[in-house]
Amino acid sequence: MDITWTPIQKQRLKELNASPVCQEKRFESANKRDVAFQDLERQLVAKGRQHLTEFQNNSKRPLLSKLEQRLIEALNLRGFAQVMTPTIISKGSLAKMSVDDKHPLFSQVFWLDSKRCLRPMLAPNLYTLWKDLLRLWQPPIRLFEIGTCYRKESQGGLHLNEFTMLNITELGLPLNERRQRLEEMAALVMSVAGIDEYQLEVTSSVVYGDTLDVIKGIELGSSAMGPHVLDKKWGITVPWVGIGFGLERLLMVKEEAQNVQSMGRSLSYLDGVRLNI
Repeated sequence: MDITWTPIQKQRLKELNASPVCQEKRFESANKRDVAFQDLERQLVAKGRQHLTEFQNNSKRPLLSKLEQRLIEALNLRGFAQVMTPTIISKGSLAKMSVDDKHPLFSQVFWLDSKRCLRPMLAPNLYTLWKDLLRLWQPPIRLFEIGTCYRKESQGGLHLNEFTMLNITELGLPLNERRQRLEEMAALVMSVAGIDEYQLEVTSSVVYGDTLDVIKGIELGSSAMGPHVLDKKWGITVPWVGIGFGLERLLMVKEEAQNVQSMGRSLSYLDGVRLNI
């Protein structure tokens, strides 16, 4: 008889970060399954408590915070200036990104009122800064931002309503260097995150059209380049490149976590460990 975990058991094992192999085990009887579940749960709970003790006594900073710091330091060393922009943006800014009430992303936006929302992406604010800094600085202009974004994402192990984005941009570079620069940006981020053997794939975005995505099992990052059809609305006339990463997804892949929720801002997890243990 081919017996698998019950839905409740499987959910619990996923919360406790059991490996995919453990989650797919099969048993000869329900009794053997239940005994195996109790034993595995005890092991995973003990491992989680040990991690929390180490966190309290030694590391004292969540994985997400430490990744942010490493990225800031690495990007600064390579000439990128960090910016910090508002979380609340205008409906007009989204419209300039082509996100109006007919756009697929529009229904995923957290609206505060008829004219303001929580940003679903960093790009509108970066476009705004580009225009002023192109007037004030000599190109190339290298900027990055790490900040929280919000979307009414579908539920599941890969999606968060509140997530941390990294956007890296460069303006004023030669047209024939754009692809190379994107590859260099992707390599830098993946190296800092400790992830190797990833792929670069051309896909289609609902905002930017064809993009170069960073893939390792799941999408980790997505890029775009200009001149782009959106540039005219923002007054941008120089070539540019930009690439964005979800930091929680980077951590999920690096730590081999079973859901992205364990890597993000949470009241249920701390540093990847479920707290109801």
